[in-house]
Amino acid sequence: MNDRFERQQDLVPQDRLAGLTATVIGVGAIGRQLALQLAAMGIPRMQLVDFDRVEASNVTSQGYWQGDIGELKVAATRKAIGCIDPTIVVDTCADRFRPKQTVADVLFCAVDSISARASLWRAVEQQCRFWADGRMLGETIRVLSAADARGRQHYATTLFSQSEAQTGQCTSRSTIYAASIAAGLMVHEFTRWLRDLPLDCDSTLDLLAGDLNASL
Repeated sequence: MNDRFERQQDLVPQDRLAGLTATVIGVGAIGRQLALQLAAMGIPRMQLVDFDRVEASNVTSQGYWQGDIGELKVAATRKAIGCIDPTIVVDTCADRFRPKQTVADVLFCAVDSISARASLWRAVEQQCRFWADGRMLGETIRVLSAADARGRQHYATTLFSQSEAQTGQCTSRSTIYAASIAAGLMVHEFTRWLRDLPLDCDSTLDLLAGDLNASL
């Protein structure tokens, strides 16, 4: 039987991955795809945090299944992860993130407002070793990552007040292909961290214009 991970072994250090737990906060469009990519890649333990239930529109834009409608998103995502690898330990929290909540030191933020990001960052900044935040509006994607002082300082500057944000939540215009790309870019930054490579602390991809801007 072939090793499941043989095609990624030069890109994803399995020995480092094996000792980690990832927390995914928000399993909507980006977060759902992110959790499934992490599962396929071989993360052994995952924590999912989201209060919402699956709606019919989530089948189109977030990759949920028709049979998931009405189910808690964390429960439906845990079920899908089990189909990829039933050995992955998945802890779910069907609630909004609370500052006193325990999270892993690898954290992926996929919430849909600046105020929620700011609250989350204040709560976990000092304890997370790797942080990635995915933002999306239509076909414009922004991925921010932080694993050192430079990245943390830059990330804090992106938490402007909600009144300054672009009109509309990131979920108001959403497609599965943009969500999958955003999740892939976040996982890419994670694998760079696993390999001790420099991170792109701020990347913006405009799919329609075919324009990618990244800063170290």
